[in-house]
Amino acid sequence: MIGASVMGDKAVSRQGGAGRTTVIYWEKWTGDEATEMRKVVDAFNKSQDKIYVRYLSISGVDTKTMLATAGGNPPDIAGIWLDQLCEFSDAKALTDLSPMAKAAGLGPDTYIKGYWDPLNYRGGLWALPSTPASIALHVRTDLVPKEYGSPETFPKTIEALDEMAMKISKKRENGDLEMAGFLPSNPGWWNFAWGIYFGASLFDGDKLTLDSPENVRAFKWVDKYAKTFGSKEVQSFQSGFGTFASPQDPFMQGKVATELNGVWKASYIHVYKPDTQWFAVPFPYPADRKDLAGHSELSQDVLTIPRGAKHPQEAFEFIKFVQRQDVMEGLCKGHGKNSPLEKVSEEFFKTHRNKFIRLFDSLARSPKAFSPPQIGILPQLQNEMNVAFQEVNTQQKSPDQALHDAQNRVSDLWTTYKDQVLNK
Repeated sequence: MIGASVMGDKAVSRQGGAGRTTVIYWEKWTGDEATEMRKVVDAFNKSQDKIYVRYLSISGVDTKTMLATAGGNPPDIAGIWLDQLCEFSDAKALTDLSPMAKAAGLGPDTYIKGYWDPLNYRGGLWALPSTPASIALHVRTDLVPKEYGSPETFPKTIEALDEMAMKISKKRENGDLEMAGFLPSNPGWWNFAWGIYFGASLFDGDKLTLDSPENVRAFKWVDKYAKTFGSKEVQSFQSGFGTFASPQDPFMQGKVATELNGVWKASYIHVYKPDTQWFAVPFPYPADRKDLAGHSELSQDVLTIPRGAKHPQEAFEFIKFVQRQDVMEGLCKGHGKNSPLEKVSEEFFKTHRNKFIRLFDSLARSPKAFSPPQIGILPQLQNEMNVAFQEVNTQQKSPDQALHDAQNRVSDLWTTYKDQVLNK
């Protein structure tokens, strides 16, 4: 056996066939997403006879990749999340792809700016995209007033959204929530981003700004929903939700009329409740901040080459293959996502399962689109914002107090991180 990558208690052979160099690729995806990437791997393996990519679905791929890298025997390719990129880079766990990308003609002109920029950090290019996403407000056409039942007529401001949501929400006689027009806690995946929709930032230069006036304003907005519907009532209401990948999803079940979610939502609607009447619009902006119109959070799954990979050049050949327009569009369509590439074919838009795919593409290209801040403690920062959100949403703390406490906790962590990791 020529080397091995360790997966749990199993050793995966690097031995390829017919003299090929075997590249070990660890990816987090399972189910249909894994199947779509496996199609790409198979196509690459059939396209040439020098390299063979061995594709493995790995649970906890981030932790296992970091451990394998520290142990000197990482996979050649690791599929991780953009949120982890700075942490991995600061830990010197990744290979800088800049020279190989430049030689391959892959650069800022190849990609939508909002997807390219976050891949560059502290002078290096640490990943290239596999599949990206943009986020928008999904609306149940049959649950909102007729005058708001189209993308053109739907409320443009947060205040108008709130007014509509309060009017159409339904409570039972005992006070329990039956249907919510909107809930900031559903699905609750991007709690760090609410302030950004109000014009906030979490990181300014070298300073954390979790308790900025804009973040406080956003959390007061969250607080208003909790007080209006009742924190216990909302918790009880949400406890009956099924998972987003099931027919019991609250949006598909008509338990919520509007929901902030990603481009991939359409794929789950298509599979589990294709008769759902819906459309998507950019998330509304504060009435006094029209300059924030078109805001959308961007996310990415990315391909990296861990430091110490046995075959970095061969690994990059596969990553380069994924960046081909036909390959990328096929993978992104299979995952129900938009493309990260600057050039997108008309065929991609016409045959995509998401009927609003052009909206998600335009949101990704918006100058107001944003990604999570580039900071090595991002996972911990996001966790602290989740804690603060829950404290407000359950009426344990005021918005000012919750964010003040989160700011203090993260600031202490950031000071230690800069000292011990960044040597600042």
